[in-house]
Amino acid sequence: MLAPLLERLAQGPLVADGAMGTLLYGRGIPFSESFDELNLSRPALIESVHRDYLAAGAEMIETNTFGTNAVRLAPHGLEQEVGMIARQGVKVARAAREIVGINAFVAGSIGPLGKPLEPFGHIAAAQAEAHFRAVAEGLLEGGCDAFILETFQDLNEILAALRSVRRVTLDLPVIAQMTFGTDGKTLYGHTPTLAVQMLKQAGAAVVGVNCGVGPQPTLEVLEEMVRAAEGTPVSAMPNAGLPQMVEGRYLYLSSPEYFADFAARAVDLGVRIVGGCCGTTPAHVKAMRDRLALHLPAERLSPGAEVRVLEAAPAPVAVPEVVAEPALLRMLREKFVVSVEIDPPRGINTTKVMEAARLMAQRGVDCVNIADSPLARIRMSAMALAYQIHLHFPRLELILHFTTRDRNLMGLQSDLLGAHALGIRNILCLTGDPPSLGDYPNATAVFDTDAPGLMRIVHGMNHGTDLAGTSIGAATGFAVGCGVNPTAPDLDQEFEYVRRKLDAGPQFVMTQPVYELDCWKRFVERLSGLTEIPILVGILPLQSFRHAEFLHNEVPGILVPDWIRARMHQAGNEGQKIGVELARELLAACKGMANGVYLMPSFGRYENCLDVLTDAR
Repeated sequence: MLAPLLERLAQGPLVADGAMGTLLYGRGIPFSESFDELNLSRPALIESVHRDYLAAGAEMIETNTFGTNAVRLAPHGLEQEVGMIARQGVKVARAAREIVGINAFVAGSIGPLGKPLEPFGHIAAAQAEAHFRAVAEGLLEGGCDAFILETFQDLNEILAALRSVRRVTLDLPVIAQMTFGTDGKTLYGHTPTLAVQMLKQAGAAVVGVNCGVGPQPTLEVLEEMVRAAEGTPVSAMPNAGLPQMVEGRYLYLSSPEYFADFAARAVDLGVRIVGGCCGTTPAHVKAMRDRLALHLPAERLSPGAEVRVLEAAPAPVAVPEVVAEPALLRMLREKFVVSVEIDPPRGINTTKVMEAARLMAQRGVDCVNIADSPLARIRMSAMALAYQIHLHFPRLELILHFTTRDRNLMGLQSDLLGAHALGIRNILCLTGDPPSLGDYPNATAVFDTDAPGLMRIVHGMNHGTDLAGTSIGAATGFAVGCGVNPTAPDLDQEFEYVRRKLDAGPQFVMTQPVYELDCWKRFVERLSGLTEIPILVGILPLQSFRHAEFLHNEVPGILVPDWIRARMHQAGNEGQKIGVELARELLAACKGMANGVYLMPSFGRYENCLDVLTDAR
């Protein structure tokens, strides 16, 4: 199965972003500072650069980690912070992607060490690989979609970097780019043909050229590179010409229009990724995107560019006196139900999450859960996204997570009435994570009631009254659910709360992530003695050992057993594959003791959830 980036390249050329360092310089950050450290001290600034490129039409953005290695960070006293800076670099890029709402790829950037390797310098190949592996691990832990090795002039050094990445992961594609001079060779005399051959042999999925020179000399290198690549995708990200000192500042003078011409010519040569390096800006990216769009069919324009004609509103439908049973409850009696969680975006654009919903609908998933600002982090209204998905994919059942954290008793009831009017019928009643966990730890939580109290409110509306007993005109038809935690450290205490929830009359139960069969059996045995309502087992596929450690130690309500974490540690760079296998095995084993499964993707990788379902339905 091809990685999503390679699948996208098979469809046509992709526009990447432009410069990071020179753009930061243009925004007042001196070259004497560590641009990489800004991921920690000024993440909003870095995020704004990513957002500008995404708004300009970039389909791939690079993390601000070009100089994130111990050698380059040592002069700033940051050599021990490689992993943290790399992880944060990915986090900032992914946050920008979510806010803008474009389904772009995040490429983890790795640049050269800044000092030559032996025999030209004093850094041994093994030392170089250790330095590169440290940043690669951080980028992988952060959740990057691909790696991009860039601005390398020494073939031996980029091969060391490529080996390091491949020791960390075999799943994610690597874009390997070298820098060539006006003579068509690297500083060390390597030709494009030799570079392509060696990089392909070492496992690069995309080979290319970046930095060094401007568009015209780059085109000459690309002609040779495309021939040598023999079908392997080629990338091109030149500088905006050579820099000139103007009034005390370095400026690059190639215009966006000139860059657009370059992009068109590069694509005509067969190049699959076009972007920019030093001196390029969002204006250059927009010009390239606009120019290439003239040669692409409509479906390859930027997401959301197509014109949609709104249909006339349907005539009002009379409310039936007898409310029909919610479809979810019938489904839970008749089949093993599959539900996948989709988190609302952090911005206003829903393109990325709507594409995820489309994928779920196409692959036969039964339900989609819409989380309500999980971990108390600010996201779009869960109800707004649920309505959008319901409107476009009516076959999917929507389960709306609904918390008491952010709404008082009036707000809870008003929003429930609104949800019903929008066609949302399934409510998972939750108390919600406290604000202290999230973006605004000093925010005031409401908590006028808790999950059992919310269920009683919903049941009252299902009987046609609000909490005060006043008629709401007609009965609602909600299916009422609650959450439970089978991995709670104190199961006796957890079941005291479960009994309170059961007294409030839930009609289905969904669990926190489970990772081992024995734990599930113990929980089901105790629950079956109290109720026979349908239950969906929660499964969250692990991505890596670090991911397992993070969930176990830092996320409330999740416990990953020691043997699972040991298995993930042994998996090494095959962590994502093993995580899916473990989830698939658990699902097969516990399927007979559940009415459905509730799959939770990590890092927005919905394809992992679909992989878990292979041979399971």
